[in-house]
Amino acid sequence: MAKISEKLIATNKKARHDYFIEDTYEAGIVLHGTEVKSLRAGHCSIKESFVRVDNGEVIIYGMHINPYEKGNIFNKDPLRPKKLMLHKYEINKLVGKLNEKGLTLVPLRVYFKGSLVKMEIGLARGKKLYDKRQDIAKRDIKRESERDFKIRMR
Repeated sequence: MAKISEKLIATNKKARHDYFIEDTYEAGIVLHGTEVKSLRAGHCSIKESFVRVDNGEVIIYGMHINPYEKGNIFNKDPLRPKKLMLHKYEINKLVGKLNEKGLTLVPLRVYFKGSLVKMEIGLARGKKLYDKRQDIAKRDIKRESERDFKIRMR
């Protein structure tokens, strides 16, 4: 079986800094023609976006897709809410988990899987300030140890 290639379009680097990601889901995005062409050119941002479940539908708000240059009248609003496609049982599972205190849905990355545009969303719990400080300290220690190891190998 041939492996389907993935081409990364956009990532949300702040998500892993601000949240503990407990579970991830892959969802398709409902898009219009010129939006897909713009994504192929890499014009997308999910930094300010968030995901909600409304009336049994998962919708992403604030995802910015630049208008396609050659799209003229066919271009849609760059910030329009976009529906995410998940199975019904996944949506029901998400609704159950979101009712727990402190959990939210966060977009992690947007990518092409074959010819389809997919989004990875994460079920996340917010980090406290001391958690962020611990992560920064661990990263600094790891960087220092790698630097020392590199110097020793010379």
